[in-house]
Amino acid sequence: MLDPMNDENDILNNVEMMTDEKWQAIITNDTAYNNQFFYAVKSTGIFCKPSCKSRVPKKENVCIFATAEQALHAKFRPCKRCKPTNENLPDSEWVDIITAYIDQNFAEKLTLESLAMICHGSPYHMHRTFKKIKGLTPIEYIQQVRVHAAKKYLIETNKAIGDIALCVGMANAPYFITLFKKKTGETPAQFRQMRKMEEMNDGNKK
Repeated sequence: MLDPMNDENDILNNVEMMTDEKWQAIITNDTAYNNQFFYAVKSTGIFCKPSCKSRVPKKENVCIFATAEQALHAKFRPCKRCKPTNENLPDSEWVDIITAYIDQNFAEKLTLESLAMICHGSPYHMHRTFKKIKGLTPIEYIQQVRVHAAKKYLIETNKAIGDIALCVGMANAPYFITLFKKKTGETPAQFRQMRKMEEMNDGNKK
């Protein structure tokens, strides 16, 4: 992911003005504008050709560059779908982008399809590549991140179980409880109770 504080001056020096014409080219995937400019998305750290078929980003997250080299210099990485440098992004780098997006957005509704659209690939290819690199599927990784976040909420807050489920992106509390027990061997309530007992025992030993 792009660090917004990193190389801010490089980005500002190279970024071109977003015009209505360019924005229209992006949202209509207009091939006529390919090589006239490239657009980068700050929320994913990826840059594309105007014709890219990936999901249209939020306008405020978009930077315009005259050349692919400028986008690369500003630490954006080429899209795996439209290949703005005409080269493939290495699988490991693409998976890094996907995991970073999940880590930062696990509280949102994430499906294989929506994740593939955001990270510029097909669901099937993303599923297969992610599993090859990480040893688990994108959905399994999302579940792992959510359970880890839930553990922190259970230990550090007094939030109700249903509220914690919502905080980690799972609106269905019974499913959250089932998943949590499957991953940890305890229900969220049992996990919280056990940690509180451990804290009390540690406190008594001091």
